[in-house]
Amino acid sequence: MKISLKRFKLTYLSTIRLIVLFYIVAVIFSVVLLGLPFLHHVGEELSLIDLMFTAVSAISVTGLAVVSTPETFNTAGKIALTFVMQFGGIGIMTLGTIVWVILGKKIGLRGRQLIQIDHNRASLAGSVKLILKILKTILLIELIGTVILSAYFMNYFDSWQECLLQGYFGAVSATTNAGFDITGSSLELFADDYFVQFVNIILLTLGAIGFPVLIELQNYMRGDHLEGNPRNSFSLFTKLTTLTFFALIAAGAILIVLLEWNGFMADKVWHERLFFSLFQSVTTRNGGLATMDVGEFSSPTLIVLCFLMFIGASPSSVGGGIRTTTFAIMLLAIYNFAKGRTGIKVFGRELEQEDVIGSFMVITTASMLCMIAIITLTYIEPFSLIEIVFEVSSAFGTTGLSLGITPELSTAGKCIIIFLMFVGRIGIFSFLFLIRGKETKENYHYPKEKVIIG
Repeated sequence: MKISLKRFKLTYLSTIRLIVLFYIVAVIFSVVLLGLPFLHHVGEELSLIDLMFTAVSAISVTGLAVVSTPETFNTAGKIALTFVMQFGGIGIMTLGTIVWVILGKKIGLRGRQLIQIDHNRASLAGSVKLILKILKTILLIELIGTVILSAYFMNYFDSWQECLLQGYFGAVSATTNAGFDITGSSLELFADDYFVQFVNIILLTLGAIGFPVLIELQNYMRGDHLEGNPRNSFSLFTKLTTLTFFALIAAGAILIVLLEWNGFMADKVWHERLFFSLFQSVTTRNGGLATMDVGEFSSPTLIVLCFLMFIGASPSSVGGGIRTTTFAIMLLAIYNFAKGRTGIKVFGRELEQEDVIGSFMVITTASMLCMIAIITLTYIEPFSLIEIVFEVSSAFGTTGLSLGITPELSTAGKCIIIFLMFVGRIGIFSFLFLIRGKETKENYHYPKEKVIIG
């Protein structure tokens, strides 16, 4: 039976499904773009699965790579890759909104709903203004990062063109937390250069801490908090996610130092221990860049990195994973339950029960997806368990760190990693709503009965 295209309207799709559809279209566009022969070095060809893997890795700003970026893509190809990373980092709806604004189109209710879901906003109010602020903020951060890195790279590269390319690519990759590099060895070239590491730490943090945090910080620096309006003070989200974000970085750095004291750190002086541990902890938030071969770490340290990557970045940021606030709410719920409290109070506010339940749903679903992926990959791939767990955690957290097995994965293995990167980028909630059926009203209820748990 022939179906009229006029009857198929996107408005019949749920908001979540429409956003996922946009991301799928973005992946297809990226596959076509990155597959253009004139973007590759002469003689370099990518298979369809490798193209798809690279496209999803860039759109999800993960950074896992099945081919060498500098050896595969020429200068034009590297610039095209930054465009895809920018597309994925800022978000589909952000760039889509900017296009509509440039064209002078009015953003309707449907578009505002898409923005609300894509950026985890509680309301529709101020959605377009938020998008414009996000774009300006990210582009300003990348511009400053590009200028600083390009100028400093004169100490490393011969021509100003190479310095500019390295600085621009590095700034975009770090700010979007994409984790791609064109040095051929991530940031290992700068293992002893603390200035480059510090700049990258700042860029990685600004990209992963969450757009709402950056906007609220801007408002605070402008003095909005002095107007006496309580709505201009920092929100609970900003307080909770900032505290959790930096607490995880500190805890990760301390654990790395302690676990590697007699291992990788044994022959290092204090400042080397500080920066190796700090940078590797920061990059697990979502960065994917590394100043060393993480394969040199011991198994306990790798497990810690897996845990940190599984948590990932903050909500409404460039990152993936279960997100920092989800982890924080879980810890608060466990602590308050152990104390016999029915509510969760933090920073003078009380959390909604719906958010608590949602956090446990996200963690449970994410754990199940990763466990299924680990079991499947262990069965079909010849790699060790720790290598597979690390790869899965990196993919789901859209981090990009790897123990070197990514290019050696089978086609089936690559498809599993592609799926995890995609889910990690759109978020577990979006994934659940994607497969969710139509909500129905309960017409009757059975008598309730207690069940023994624990």
